[in-house]
Amino acid sequence: MDAAALPTDESLMLAWAGGDLRAFESLYARHRNRLYSFLLRQLRDAALADEMFQDVWQRVIAARAGWQPEAAFTTWLFRIAHNRLNDHWRALKHRPSAPGDADERVARMSDTRTPETQLSEFEQRRRLQLAMEQLPDDQRTVLQLRLEQELSLEEIAQVTGVGRETVKSRLRYAMDKLRAELSP
Repeated sequence: MDAAALPTDESLMLAWAGGDLRAFESLYARHRNRLYSFLLRQLRDAALADEMFQDVWQRVIAARAGWQPEAAFTTWLFRIAHNRLNDHWRALKHRPSAPGDADERVARMSDTRTPETQLSEFEQRRRLQLAMEQLPDDQRTVLQLRLEQELSLEEIAQVTGVGRETVKSRLRYAMDKLRAELSP
C-alpha cells in the first residue's frame, strides 16, 4: 500500500476516539519507536524511559475523547512527552549524567568492522554525545526533535511552546556550539 493510501494520523485518532481500536493500534505502531527513542535519549535510563513511555500513552488514551485535530498528531504526541519530561526534571531539579557503564555497553556491541574503525567511530560518536550533553537543555531538546524525530520548525515550536524564530535561534546556537566543540 502506498503512503498516499494510508490514513492520516489525524483520521486514525478521530476514528479511535469514535471507538475503532484498530485505529489506535495503527497510531501506536507508527509512533512507538520514535517516541521511545526520544524519551530514552532524554532520560538515559531504559527503566525510566519505559515508565515515561507508558505514561505518555496513558495521557493520549485519557485525552482521546476530547482530542481535536488543531495540530498534527505527532506534534501533539511529542508535546505531551515534552511536558511530561519537564515535569520529571522539575521534580528532580537536575538531569542525570550518562550512565557510568555507557562506554562498556557500547564496547559490548558486536560489529564486523575492524577494531581501528570501530574505535574511531566510537570516539566520534562519544565526542558528539559529550558535546550534545554540554548544550543547554532547551537547545539539546530542539536539536533532538529536529534531527532525530525529523519534526519541522513549526512542529518543534508547538511541542516546546516557543515561537518558530526561537526554535531557529536555539538550533543555530546548538549547531554553532557543536561545530566549535567538534572542530579539530
